[in-house]
Amino acid sequence: MRFPAHRLLALAAACAPLLAAAQAGSTLDKVKSSGAITVAYRESSIPFSYLDDKAQPTGFGWEICGRIVDEVKKATGRADLKVATQAVTSANRMPLLMNGTIDIECGSTTNNSERAKQVAFATNYFYTGTRFLVKAGTSVKSLADLKGKTVVSTTGTTNFKILRNLNEEQKLGIDLLGAKDHAESALMVQSGRAVAFGMDDILLYGLKASSANPAELAVVGDPIQVEPYAIMLRKDDPAFKKLVDDTLAALMKSGEFEKLYRKWFESPIPPKGINLQAPMSQELRDNLKALSDKPAT
Repeated sequence: MRFPAHRLLALAAACAPLLAAAQAGSTLDKVKSSGAITVAYRESSIPFSYLDDKAQPTGFGWEICGRIVDEVKKATGRADLKVATQAVTSANRMPLLMNGTIDIECGSTTNNSERAKQVAFATNYFYTGTRFLVKAGTSVKSLADLKGKTVVSTTGTTNFKILRNLNEEQKLGIDLLGAKDHAESALMVQSGRAVAFGMDDILLYGLKASSANPAELAVVGDPIQVEPYAIMLRKDDPAFKKLVDDTLAALMKSGEFEKLYRKWFESPIPPKGINLQAPMSQELRDNLKALSDKPAT
């Protein structure tokens, strides 16, 4: 069947916006045409992504992002690729990824089913559970001990939602406050504005170790819910996800991932030379073989 020329032109015009949208949705195409990639970092997610003594991003996740950028340069043929950086918070990281402000986020973001409706996640690269940062010597040892007390968590995190739900389900009467980032949450405990800070235990250990007086703080409680961390990407971009997953797979299979883990979790790290002394969990060891991007519930 042959269509009149005017109908073909009309059809082409109608499809143009869809084609443009599809092209805009491809991270590798966007990066190749613009000659730049924007990598997001967190300011206080030790040791995943945080600022060093020169106010420059560093960390386990940040270093892995560097390896991914190297692969992006090869895939796009842009050895001259410019790497822009963008600080994000728990509250704005997803919107900034979805609207194209950032292209990838290597931090301490939980991979769960709810978020997977809006964004995509690479292979899981850490597992953690919600516990509490408190002042050393307090009577708080578990969630039940926080009944009727003031607790803080960082706005936009899964931890905040978990604590809010448990507070309602168990009728604990907790006054749950939201802080803009992990550093502010920890400060609220140190200043006495909150009795406890509920967050992923590995982040709490990092905040404790990097505080002015680590002995004044303690991490308490059994993990409430074990969840995976993963690098966050835009949804429906299979080519970029494959590149990121392949980069992680190469690191995990070669043993380089374990070397990076020891560097950031079991050795002195900048800027203060603290050592988290956090050995690799069995869940993560298993995932070095499974290479799964399975979300938390």
